[in-house]
Amino acid sequence: MKKNDRQQLIIDMVMLHRKVNTDQLALELDVSADTIRRDLNELDEKGMLTKVHGGAVSSIQKLFHYNENAVFNRDQKNSIATKAVPLLEDGMVAIVSGGTTNLVFVSNLPKNLKATIYTYSLEIALQLTDHPHIETVFIGGKIQKKSMVTIGIEVFQILSKIHADICFVGASGITLNEGITDEGYEVALIKKAMIDASDKVVSLITSNKLNIRHSYSVCALSDIDVIVTDLEPEHQLLKGYGGEEILVL
Repeated sequence: MKKNDRQQLIIDMVMLHRKVNTDQLALELDVSADTIRRDLNELDEKGMLTKVHGGAVSSIQKLFHYNENAVFNRDQKNSIATKAVPLLEDGMVAIVSGGTTNLVFVSNLPKNLKATIYTYSLEIALQLTDHPHIETVFIGGKIQKKSMVTIGIEVFQILSKIHADICFVGASGITLNEGITDEGYEVALIKKAMIDASDKVVSLITSNKLNIRHSYSVCALSDIDVIVTDLEPEHQLLKGYGGEEILVL
């Protein structure tokens, strides 16, 4: 049996039984206990389960959202996260928008970071439960099932009462003339509200979204303080994005 197939069976067993035993898994899958321990270690590192003495238990929130196959361009997004993580400092209040780039960003935050993070992304809120010193505030509302973020008047009401030090906003597209734009009208309005509620605006964006324009405006380029991409700052695709008031990382 291939490793990927074996590990998927382990995940299925954990989801079904909530707890599995190393020796029992080894017997049922006809491999050594050491092989099962290595599998459990790998799956624990990926957030697919929680390894405990003698086996593993279910981590429902991680099994729900942290699927390796659901995050495209992972290397690019890890590169962005590495650059962006130092921007969130101890004691800060932050707002984080949805999207897999921001999901990878929060998963890379150090476990000892002490901060308060507001988010309307269910996946990001669940990921942040893995960070013991981060106070996570999930902004409730009607859930948009496709992107697993909340929308509606409740989200705007909460954002209007927040004064954040920094926000990390994902972007479906960005251009020199139009700034950040989005495919969805309601999400674009919510991103605009989180920007208005924050002292500093950081855009995390993969290079395939540079010079792409969508239908709904989020903010002008001049409203952004820092742009973080997977490219080197001097790359030709980033020409014109940096300046005296915009830092490109």
